[in-house]
Amino acid sequence: MIDSIKAPYSKCIKLLLENIELDPHFNDFYKWARANGIPVVVLSSGMTVIIRPLLEKLVGPEAKDINIICNEMIDQPGMTREQPGGWNIRFHDDSGFGHDKSLTIRPYVEHFEKNPNEPRPTMLYAGDGVSDLSAARETDLLFAKKGRDLVTYCEREKVPFALFEDWSSILAKTKEIFEGKISLKGLAKEGLEEANQAKN
Repeated sequence: MIDSIKAPYSKCIKLLLENIELDPHFNDFYKWARANGIPVVVLSSGMTVIIRPLLEKLVGPEAKDINIICNEMIDQPGMTREQPGGWNIRFHDDSGFGHDKSLTIRPYVEHFEKNPNEPRPTMLYAGDGVSDLSAARETDLLFAKKGRDLVTYCEREKVPFALFEDWSSILAKTKEIFEGKISLKGLAKEGLEEANQAKN
């Protein structure tokens, strides 16, 4: 599919920046997380050279500090990305999605399993699509986009999840966790009840 894109990279990124709008509430979430010393990592099946400019447009210069783990852009042999058809994708791994996000998360989990005396951070994950399925089991709580296939998967596989519609709801629920107002189990129970209500 990538071979069908013949435009130079600069033209592609210009079109994307002009036409794609990220959830504006992510900016509020990121600023709150940054102020409270909470690391934010973006795991994606996209490419860094596309995701970074989109985040910079939304968040501003602070976006340069966001850790992005995803696929990379490479130049075609003997060409540059500014030539028509001159760029391609280098996948993060050999999985069907190009980036199996569970393989990125698992080393963190295993580190704290091997070092039980180290304080283990609570790991939260937000996703909405099929490329997020592999990551769903690897974190303490998954924020699953309302109305998407990820919710159905979590219900079937009994993966704890909380529903979200946009990043404002993720921010509100993360604040509750951070302030000790609700437990992960409590949020997961709410998520399941909310999903069941949406079906009726």
